[in-house]
Amino acid sequence: MGDPKFSRRSYDTPSHPWQGERIKAELVLVNQYGLKNKTEVWKAQSVLRNFRKQARELQARLRGGDAQAKKESDALLGKCGRMGVLPIEGATLNDILALNEENILGRRLQTLVFEKGMASTIGQARQMIVHGHIFMNGHKVTVPGYIVTRKEESSIEYNPASPFTDEMHPMRITAEQAAANLAAKLAAEKVEKAAEEVSEEEPVDQEE
Repeated sequence: MGDPKFSRRSYDTPSHPWQGERIKAELVLVNQYGLKNKTEVWKAQSVLRNFRKQARELQARLRGGDAQAKKESDALLGKCGRMGVLPIEGATLNDILALNEENILGRRLQTLVFEKGMASTIGQARQMIVHGHIFMNGHKVTVPGYIVTRKEESSIEYNPASPFTDEMHPMRITAEQAAANLAAKLAAEKVEKAAEEVSEEEPVDQEE
């Protein structure tokens, strides 16, 4: 099992340290989700990689008629549903293979605190969590990277002893600001998606 003082690393680092496109993509995620460093991106990628590996193995076993694989696939889909990365019902193993890092990073406590309008910026959300201003399930949680389940999401609130419980606190975000932040996020995602579609069409035009 190993010495508890020397726990094993729970993520895999990139196989090659100097890949320009990968580095740029990681920087975008670090800035978008207010991460401390790229280690948090690698942790999300490791979780995603583990899900995909299980999904591919289960698909092969299901094609072979393994009855146990059906139970394991239902358990895996149920876990992803409880995490909030997939719908509770109607999801398939192919949906797991279609997941990306943003699906995992979007379930972090820091991200949800920002999206709920409890913080004006994604950076402030991290600071509030680390400083103990956020409660979940009636307990203080100080880990920004904590993966919040669907059941726990509704219990996120301010620490009752925090000055942020005062609606007149100067750092409290208003409902209008929260709506504006959400609209800006959706607009950015729309622009990014459109840019990706254009980049996919360009090679076809060049070939013609």
